[in-house]
Amino acid sequence: MRVLVTGHEGYLGSVLVPRLTAAGHEVVGLDTGLFADCVLGPAPQAVPALRTDLRDVTAEQLTEVAPDAVMHLGALCNDPLGDLDPELTYDVNHRATVRLARAAKAAGVPRFLFSSSCSLYGAGTDDSPLDENAAFAPLTPYGESKIRSEQDLVTLADDDFSPVFLRNATAYGFSPRLRGDLVVNDLVGNALLAGEVRLRSNGMAWRPLVHADDIAGAFLALLEAPRETVHARAFNVGDSGENYLIRDVAELVHEVVGGTVTFAEGAGADARNYRVSCDRIAREVPTFRPQWTLRKGIEQLAEAYQRHRLTLEALMGERHQRLKHITALQKAGRLDGSLRWTEAA
Repeated sequence: MRVLVTGHEGYLGSVLVPRLTAAGHEVVGLDTGLFADCVLGPAPQAVPALRTDLRDVTAEQLTEVAPDAVMHLGALCNDPLGDLDPELTYDVNHRATVRLARAAKAAGVPRFLFSSSCSLYGAGTDDSPLDENAAFAPLTPYGESKIRSEQDLVTLADDDFSPVFLRNATAYGFSPRLRGDLVVNDLVGNALLAGEVRLRSNGMAWRPLVHADDIAGAFLALLEAPRETVHARAFNVGDSGENYLIRDVAELVHEVVGGTVTFAEGAGADARNYRVSCDRIAREVPTFRPQWTLRKGIEQLAEAYQRHRLTLEALMGERHQRLKHITALQKAGRLDGSLRWTEAA
């Protein structure tokens, strides 16, 4: 198929694009380039791309590209970045998503795969794993933006337009455009480079974890799945066995990498606390089988950090911390307050 991937120059997009091309699909990207230079190691695979803001995409542009499917990853992608300006988060993550979907539908694109998030569950009332029918309890604008997007996208579903929602667990793992602000990536980096497995909370919250490469595998499997299996449906993406207390993640990092488990100054309870069930995707999309465990992912990260000579300064700096990167671009006058490129860029 010919697939348009938004956010193809992001953390997940840089892993997904090679998976799609290896499977024989033709990929066209769409990205404004905010994180294009945030590379660790060799430059990721380049593909033809539209250099445009999500908020400006038109049906005419999509008609010209003529994709068989859109994979929509582009977003302001973590809670601190979403909290920077909640209204901007809703503009980019919700309203631009709906605009993109309407443009895709008008252009005759039959399938729309939306990168949603388990963040929309927010805070579980107990330790029971949450399935796709669980109530939403978002704690951040990021989580709320995913709910609003799903609710509006499902109203567009009909015989000619088929959306599907991938509610990804908390991502981790190596990507050519590394994010150091993800919990496992952060813990491994600090263990390896600072000798401390530095918890930024009390570690008592549950979190479902999924490797970036397994998220890419889920997108590929859902792209190729029968329409009647996935049409207008949500799937928790991960493995039901990969729910962890953050303190247990820290202990496993200590066991695999080394370092002393410590608590960052001000570390307290994390209100985001939930486990999820990924039984639906395991049962109904049998071509998706997660290949990664947390232990294997920790080993991969430690090896990649060493091979690419990552430093602690780089890990914690603006290249690999999304909020710091955005803030630096704004201070340099390259981005305006609405996160659009300025003439100085």
